[in-house]
Order: sequence, then structure tokens, then C-alpha cells
Amino acid sequence: MFYLFFLLTGLLSLSLLLSVIKSGRFKGWAKGLRIIIVVASVVAYTVLFVQKSVDEFLPNSLTVQVVNKLPFPLDFYLIKINDEADPDLRYETRHLGKIRNNHYRIDYLKMEASDEFWIAAYMGNKNLVYFSQHSVPNKNEDKIIEVQNYIVQSARLSELAKTRIEALKFGNIKTAIWMTLGLILLFLNLALLFRKNKIPN
Repeated sequence: MFYLFFLLTGLLSLSLLLSVIKSGRFKGWAKGLRIIIVVASVVAYTVLFVQKSVDEFLPNSLTVQVVNKLPFPLDFYLIKINDEADPDLRYETRHLGKIRNNHYRIDYLKMEASDEFWIAAYMGNKNLVYFSQHSVPNKNEDKIIEVQNYIVQSARLSELAKTRIEALKFGNIKTAIWMTLGLILLFLNLALLFRKNKIPN
């Protein structure tokens, strides 16, 4: 996702630079390229925002329902353990979001190359108050996980989980910065494309 926003920002920056070409034989080519870049960026951002706002049901996947039975809202993460040697591919980290008391969140996991996942929960930004391991012997049976007490099942694995979660947070921050910059550049490009030329007195 980060590389997509980086690419869009680069293209929108190029489009902004092309807006200075207002005469000469390249004027038409520059405007045409700017229109293509802006339209492609609008479509890309629209598709991404729609995908993020709609729950993605995956066929032939394991449904994991996490229920917060604790009295305070907690920020939940899920880490799926894949059968890979590379740490970047072995640990697949997802942010489930904040779950209030007696509320739940559902996620869908492809478990073809995995038979284990972890659940971690934070109270605040740094305080890990819950960590549990879950094996999946039967990949056709959905999981319901009720978090009823503050427990960290493994200190060693929870430290590894913290590292992966911090990496996810850092990646999300980078993506948010490039996404915001891209939206600003998109707005500037749209304003320049639709700006009416001033009529001289």
C-alpha cells in the first residue's frame, strides 16, 4: 500500500510540474497527460477508500470473531503465523481496531499456509494487557475468542508481537503521510485543471 501512494504522489507531482507548460507544441500533450494522471489518481483513491470502508469477506477462509468482555475498550491486533522462513512473510500483522465492552470485531484469515495466530490487545498506545496464542487444528471451524481477563500467555512471544505491531504502526504512519500529501497534490491538480482563465479588461 505504501508503494502505491508513493507512486501516486510522484505522478501527481509530475502533473503539477507539467502545468507550467502553457504554450508551445507540447502544451496539448502536457494537458492530456495531466488529465490522465488526475483521472487515474481519482479512480485509485476512490477504489482504495471503498475497499477500506467495506468488510472484505474471503471465501474459503477462517472467520475469527474477537469479543471484548473486559470493562474498558482495548485496541486489538491479530498476527497470523505463516509457514515462511522470512520474518517479513512469516508474521502477518493486522489491526482489528478498538473494541468496546461487550462488542466484537470479525476478521477473515486465509489459513492454507498457516495453523496458528496470536491476539494482542493494548490499553493506550504502549501498555500490552492481553496476549494469547491460538492453534487452528480444524481450518473449517470458525473461531470465537472471548477476552475476559488481562493475561499475557507468553512473555517471549508477546515481545515478538510488540515488535511486529510497532512495525505495522510505523508502516501505517508512512502510508498516511504519503496518502495525505497525494490528496493535497490531487486537489491542487484539480484546481489548476478546472481554473478558468482570467478575461483581460
